[in-house]
Amino acid sequence: MILLVLGIALWWAAHLFKRLAPGPRAAMETKMGNGAKGVVALALLISVVLMVIGFRTSDFIDVYYPPSWGIHLNNLLMLIAVVLFGLGNSKSRLRGKMRHPMLTGMLTWAVAHLLVNGDLSSVLLFGLLGVWAIVEMLVINGAERDYSSWEGGSLAGDIRLAVITLVVFALIAGIHTWLGYYPFPQ
Repeated sequence: MILLVLGIALWWAAHLFKRLAPGPRAAMETKMGNGAKGVVALALLISVVLMVIGFRTSDFIDVYYPPSWGIHLNNLLMLIAVVLFGLGNSKSRLRGKMRHPMLTGMLTWAVAHLLVNGDLSSVLLFGLLGVWAIVEMLVINGAERDYSSWEGGSLAGDIRLAVITLVVFALIAGIHTWLGYYPFPQ
């Protein structure tokens, strides 16, 4: 459980470092150039590794019993989350409709997983990453008040987003199945 918490803490710190400590981050970029981005990327990679190892090795401690219908809503929310993750870099007409599609996708992903996992490790992982997404949106909105939405997009971009979403969703379902977490009702 300690590795899981350390991974989550490192995730938060690496993402919020730029906005909460702009001076030290700027000094780091001045000294290291693009290497500073590499350090942050390495910190994020380490955080994910710690979260995965911590989650997989933690004892199962029940906190609540997920509702039986949660698996259906989980799958719908996961499809929406994948759309939102992809939307942030797409050429879809939907991209300009939302300021933080990837962070909203992260929050949707977290809520979806809390619907089907009621153990302590899951509550920590998905709950704290969901809270992180909300905090990140608030911090970004506070720091960057002048926001202009993305303009553009096309029907082809919408179709590409839909196809990529379905492929990525199928890959995620396949990986979950391979890991022993069958994501669909039986």
